[in-house]
This record gives sequence, structure tokens and C-alpha cells, in this order.
Amino acid sequence: MLNQILEGDCVEKMRSLPAGSVDAVFADPPYNLQLDGELLRPNHSRVDGVTDAWDQFDGFAAYDEFTRAWLDAARHVLKPDGTLWVIGSYHNIFRIGAQLQDLGFWMLNDVVWRKTNPMPNFKGRRFTNAHETLIWCARDQKSKYTFNYQAMKALNEDLQMRSDWLLPICTGAERLKKDGKKAHPTQKPESLLHRVILSSTNPGEVILDPFFGTGTTGAVARKLGRNFIGIEDNAEYIAAARARLEKVPGPAETGLVDTPSKKSQPRVPFGWLVERGLLEPGTVLFDHRRRHSAKVHADGSIKSSDHRGSIHRVGALVQGAPACNGWQFWYFDREGELVPIDILRQKVRAELH
Repeated sequence: MLNQILEGDCVEKMRSLPAGSVDAVFADPPYNLQLDGELLRPNHSRVDGVTDAWDQFDGFAAYDEFTRAWLDAARHVLKPDGTLWVIGSYHNIFRIGAQLQDLGFWMLNDVVWRKTNPMPNFKGRRFTNAHETLIWCARDQKSKYTFNYQAMKALNEDLQMRSDWLLPICTGAERLKKDGKKAHPTQKPESLLHRVILSSTNPGEVILDPFFGTGTTGAVARKLGRNFIGIEDNAEYIAAARARLEKVPGPAETGLVDTPSKKSQPRVPFGWLVERGLLEPGTVLFDHRRRHSAKVHADGSIKSSDHRGSIHRVGALVQGAPACNGWQFWYFDREGELVPIDILRQKVRAELH
């Protein structure tokens, strides 16, 4: 089943899979746009995707029944510690959110995808719809879900990743075409799936997309060294997805897509730096502004003018703070330049692998 597209109804296909067999689900379901007739641009060309049969429902009750069915099937296939992502617009995301909670999913975040290039509001009677909403939830309240915090922080230039993502819609060479027209009217950009998959799965794990479309989830999963299962009932979309995936290589090296958390890295006591001669007894440590200093002792403790103890304890005491991460607070002088001691810790960790 791995790295394949299953053709047919998503509820039936998910129910046919073993319970608790996938690590994550990403779902881009029909939005139930509730539009009467066609939506036209000022030049009278038709906007794609608003009259397709797969987005037509006989009222809210029918849409709610459909939503509950596929969410329940997704819950069946998710591992106990798995997570589910679902994307929608104001037409449907609130109804989906209520059903997620009713079914026992545990909300983790709602993420706003703010589009750099949204489609204008052609009638000029409402605000331009410039965003969509993703809900990220764990299968259960007590799920030990995956969140690759360090990967998201690195992706955001060492700042915590926020829950508002400014990304362009799918355009240009990335947009699949057939006979000069869009192969799929609502193809999502790979940049969006890159964040979803990188943040909440690990290499080798399985992400399932029950509304696979033209295969964006599969393409990004393959690039990031993850496995995918796609489900789609439209033969034309499946053909486009398969042709697309044939051209997508996996990562050249597995280490390129592996972003282990700091918690998974081996613990390195500060004293090991002294034992290995990376810092000699008597070395003076400074904070990054040279306001505080402390001298390294042979037993791995450090001593300021008033305090002696671990790098964390002395760092807290000299600042009058309740706690301190000494690895980030203390620096040593290398030819007139202050270098963080954490550089040396990383060197020891590299030797341990």
C-alpha cells in the first residue's frame, strides 16, 4: 500500500486499511462553496473549481454527514500518537472543527495560510478572501504526537515558527496543466505541504491523503523521505498524479531530511569539555556582552567573583534570574572573538555518533 494511489471512495479505502497504521493524515476535502451558478471574472472567463460535482452537496446536513464519515475513517487509520491536518475556508472549516472535537480529536493549532497572491473578489461586495485555515489536531488528548520544533525554527531563521504562514498560491511551473488548462482547480503549493510534513512527521513515516488530487502530498513526502498513501476517485487526477510522481526523486541522502530534536541528542555535561581538553582549567567565560565572567575549574564547575557551581546555576545567579541555560549564556574568547561554548558541545556530540 505504501507510496501508492488507491482509487475509490476515501471512506471505504481508509476503512480497508489496518487500524492504527499511518502516522499522519493531511486532508484537503471539498469546501462546499455554496455558490449559485458560475463565478465569472471581469473578462467573463469562468473561475475553475466552483461548480465541480465533487464540491456539490444537498445542504449542510449532507456535508456534515460526509465530513463525519471521512473523519471517523481517518481516526480509524491513525496511530494512537498520530496527527491530522485539514485545510478549509470559511465555508467549511468551522463545521469540520466542531466534528473533530465531537469525535475525540485534540486540537493543537489552527494555522492561517495567508496568501501572497490571492484571487480578487470579483463582485466587489466582500473582503478579498486572502487566507485559508488549517486545523492541526492529535488523535487523542493524551497522544504523544510529533512536533519537529527545531526544524520549524531553523526554517524560520532560528525564530519560533508562528501559526500564520505567508506563502504564495500554486502558480507557474509547479501548476499542473492539461491541454493548456489547470489539471486540478485547487492544487495546493508544495511549500505548504513542506511545512505540514516536515513539522509533524519523521523520515520513513507514513502520511495519508484521502483527497489526493494531483499528488502534492505524495510529491513532497517523497522529497522529504516519507512514505505516502493517496486516495482519489477521479481517474484524470490519478493519471496526473502518477505522471507527476514518476518525476520526483527521493532525497539524495537520508541525513538531509533528518532533523532530530535536541531532546533526542546525547547529553553532554560541561565537564566533558574540560576532560577532553576543549577548555582548559582557568579559561575565563563571558556572557555575550562581557558584563559577567567566570573561571573554569578542573571538575567542570565555574566560579564567578561571588558564586561557584554549574554553568547553569552560576549563569542564573550572576543575572539574578530564576534559571539559565548556560550553554547559550556563556562564551569563551578565541583570538579576540567570543564563541559560544555550545559549539564545543556540538563537537563532542558529533564524536559520539
